[in-house]
Parts: sequence; structure tokens; C-alpha cells
Amino acid sequence: MKVHQVDLRSDTVTQPTKGMRDAMMRAPLGDDVWGDDPTVNTLQEQCADMFGKEAACFVPSGTMANQIAIRCHTQPGDEIILHKDSHIVHYEGGGAAALSGCSFALTDGARGFFTPEDVTALIRPDDAHFGRSKLVSLENTHNRGGGSVWPLDQLTAVCKTARDADLRTHLDGARIWHAIVASSLDAQTWGAPFETISACFSKGLGCPAGSVIMGSKETIRTARRIRKLFGGTMRQTGILAGAAIYALNHHVERLGEDHANAKTLAIGLSHIKGIASDVTHTDTNLVFFDIDRSLGDGDTFCRKLWQNGILAEALDPQRIRFVTHLGVTKTDIERAIQVTADLCHELD
Repeated sequence: MKVHQVDLRSDTVTQPTKGMRDAMMRAPLGDDVWGDDPTVNTLQEQCADMFGKEAACFVPSGTMANQIAIRCHTQPGDEIILHKDSHIVHYEGGGAAALSGCSFALTDGARGFFTPEDVTALIRPDDAHFGRSKLVSLENTHNRGGGSVWPLDQLTAVCKTARDADLRTHLDGARIWHAIVASSLDAQTWGAPFETISACFSKGLGCPAGSVIMGSKETIRTARRIRKLFGGTMRQTGILAGAAIYALNHHVERLGEDHANAKTLAIGLSHIKGIASDVTHTDTNLVFFDIDRSLGDGDTFCRKLWQNGILAEALDPQRIRFVTHLGVTKTDIERAIQVTADLCHELD
């Protein structure tokens, strides 16, 4: 008998809902390379307005959105100040170096957060011996920080320090929708301190693909040129933009269900011998937990979970991530807790 799978690897594994598929098929189409796809244009205007920016550009992926932003703000030899656990550092293929010729100045801090003082300490002197500090990038929610939501005052203070030092600011908002719902603060509030913002439609919102970069008209004009340079222009992209518009109108508020499921999951895991799960820091839909070395390493543990129908990912040798999303029910959460508990008991 086939084991029912509960896919907790990522919120990118979601499938479009029937309503979203219908919206995709109904979307009016044009040619986005020519700028005349009406659905793409509507999505871009909706996102720019939502975040209080002048313009937006639809792109295939979150990685491309971040890398376009970096290229917009920097020149080869510049440095980017950001947290050492950022997505841009870990999961974008070294793109900042390969595509923009930039290096990183890395901060530290619990849960992916850093301070104005951290930024000040990393700003290079105006000296020909050094790379130029040019850009400060934050991630909200922060993936490897446990889906953490930045404290707004701290985020604002970091961006002010950057501006006072004549540095640009970028928000990697791949999961900014989760921060909006968890904090009850609107998109404009979160977006105001930044020159550019990226946001992803395939993480949590159920879209098959697509991200957006937002900023001033001048910056987005540059972003469109870089999108072409990076090979990211597409043609009848309204099919994907139609999914994104549907998601913005129907799937954002429901993220609260994923947050509640994540909290339930974290609480359940915290009661299992051999597992350390920080319930108080489960802000959104990402649940991180550490397994005792007596249970083996994370990769091996995940393989055993897979054999029992629970799909998960090990991010570090002893650290595992579960991700809730619109494809995961309360019953699935209960099953994931039980299977994990049974496996820990078996390996103990």
C-alpha cells in the first residue's frame, strides 16, 4: 500500500489551486518583452502600489530578483553588507560575485538579525586599498533564522544607518507575505526603508513560478535591462502573472493557517525525546529543530522520515527544517509529529 506523503520540504512544493489554474487560463496575454502583456502590467502595478514604490518588474525567480537588485545598486569591486546566513550568501550560486563582481561583508546575530552598529563596523574607509561598501541587504522573513520576522524598529534603524552612510538598501522579501500576516503590518510599512524589494510568489502563495522586484522608476528601468542581460525576459508571461494576481487576492491572509500549523508542529516536536524545538521563535511557517547525535545525522534522519512518508530537508548536520504551506492539513501535522516521535523512539 502506498504511504501518504506529507511534503514538508518547502513551501515551494505547493500546487496551484483550481481557482488559480482557472485564473491562469483566463488571463489576457501579450508579449512581455514588448511590454504589452496586460496581466503582467497589472501585476506589476498592483505590487508597486502595495509596497509604496513607483514601479515593479516581474521576473522568473527570487534569486534573479535579488541578483538584479544587486546589479542595479553596485559596480564590480563593491561590497555588500548582509547576514552570514542570508539566502543571497548560501543559496544563489555565488551570483553576486559571478554576475556583479561583488564581495560580501558578513554580519552575525541571532535569528538572522543584525544591528546598526554591525553595519557601521563593516563600512570600509574611503581608501583605494579597500572595496567600496555600497549595499546593505536584509532578509525578511529570514529563512535560516527560522522564518523569523525582523523587529520593525531594528530594521528601520539598520536602514537609516545605511542611508546616513550613503549606502543603498535592498530587502530580500521572498517570504515578506508571511511577515505581513504575522506582524499585522502592511506591505508599505515593511517596504518603506528600502530602495528595492524582492518578493516571491512561489513561496507560500502557491504559484508555480515568479517573483517581482520593486523600486523607483529609474531603478526598475535599469532592472529591465539587467533582466534581459540575465536571460530573464519571457513572452506570454501573463499565465504566470495571472497566478500571482490570484494569489495576492486569495492566498495571503490564509498564511495565518500555515503559521498556526507550524506552531502546533513545533510544540509537538518539543515534547519528543532527542529533539530540541524552539516554540517561542516559530514566528511563521518554518519549523527548525535539532536532533541529538544519538539519533544520527540530519541527512540520515530525513531519509528515514521519507521512508515513512514525511518529506523534509536537513540544512545542517543536526538541524532539520519542516515547512508548512497550503498543501499541508492539520491531520498532516499530527501525522508528522507522530512519525517523528516513532522514529526517535526506534533510534533511541
